[in-house]
Amino acid sequence: MIKGHSATWIAGVDEAGRGPLAGPVLAAAVILHPERPIAGLDDSKRLSARRREALFGHILIHAHAWAIGRAEVAEIDHMNILQATLLAMARAVQALPVVPDAVWIDGNQAPVLSMPTRTIIGGDRDAGAISAASILAKVSRDREMTQLAARYPEYGFARHQGYPTAAHLAALRQHGPSPVHRRSFAPVRRVLAEGAG
Repeated sequence: MIKGHSATWIAGVDEAGRGPLAGPVLAAAVILHPERPIAGLDDSKRLSARRREALFGHILIHAHAWAIGRAEVAEIDHMNILQATLLAMARAVQALPVVPDAVWIDGNQAPVLSMPTRTIIGGDRDAGAISAASILAKVSRDREMTQLAARYPEYGFARHQGYPTAAHLAALRQHGPSPVHRRSFAPVRRVLAEGAG
């Protein structure tokens, strides 16, 4: 089934960054190669940061194809986080250098794509290509939030990646939102409302 041009190439897709109050949402699409297996793939949330980083390198080298898609903060605020996530997923699939025969997506909602699509709840644990996508998306976004931490050091993005931790909420109240905060998210809206009051 996987020999030559009769191969069935399945792209796994997952995202990182739906819940944070700041930064973009990233999605990855990965097509694994059956003759180049990658040991240790799992849901990125169940792996240590060190293990994710190691697997990230293996995926880039051994996957048949991979791509990252994104939706920016302005897009998240304009269309809502669900639609922005689906947009990032579609962009990741469209950026693949190989057109997949089918796309498997973690969760229960999928973007509209031109190829057959299947949603899998818990797919980041059960499907290797989705696990690989979850790792690429998570590591890529964490690295980006570390870069944003250098530009906006008062928020501590490198520690919490923009998630609404107590320290992040306290910094948000103290300093107000940065240009990379999602103004459509309730905790950010509240700070803006308090500042205007």
